[in-house]
Amino acid sequence: MSAPANLKIKVNNAESVTAMLYPAAKSDRAGMTITLGHGAGANQLSAFMRMFATGLAARGLDVLTFNFLYSEQKRRLPDSKERLESCYRAVIEAALNHRRLKTNQLLIGGKSMGGRIASQVAAANDENISGLVCLGYPLHPPGRPDKLRAEHLKNIRAPMLFVQGSRDAFGTGEEVRAIIKKLHLPATLCAVEGGDHSLRVPKSAGVAQEAVYENALDEIARWLRSSLD
Repeated sequence: MSAPANLKIKVNNAESVTAMLYPAAKSDRAGMTITLGHGAGANQLSAFMRMFATGLAARGLDVLTFNFLYSEQKRRLPDSKERLESCYRAVIEAALNHRRLKTNQLLIGGKSMGGRIASQVAAANDENISGLVCLGYPLHPPGRPDKLRAEHLKNIRAPMLFVQGSRDAFGTGEEVRAIIKKLHLPATLCAVEGGDHSLRVPKSAGVAQEAVYENALDEIARWLRSSLD
């Protein structure tokens, strides 16, 4: 697998963000691009984002990660919903028109907030989107299961995959399963037993953390090929 390439994506007339393209392994290219937005507290260079980007690229996907505007500008607090979504739409447009990627099917998603913003963009218009992958979807704020961020999901026609830990304070796998059933979503749950919001499991689980992540990556790749082929 080749090293990631740095890209610059124009969001509006005055602002751009940095993106990184992780090319798929040539021997097993799936003809799919997945864009991954980062979570609220870390940018695309976090260990989690790099691991999932390289892991999916090794499994045949072209992966495009990026910084949201606030992160690019080294601000701590996330932007407004409108600015986050406009940034994600600019990344989608870049992926659709990139010379290497324009013949690929396009999937979108991300970690926590990145996945939520991807879902909001898809709910508004998923015309060019073949699927959605959410890594630790923030279904509700910790301790506030009454404040669900789910109603828009019913407007997404593309297939969805939720990779969710059973100990996720932002919504457990069972809570996500219940939403899938309640809203009749075209969605699949990949439950990570013992996983928290970043899919980390306690040492008492007796499973190596690397094995947990590798299994999640295998499940994503399997779902993609079975759902989109």
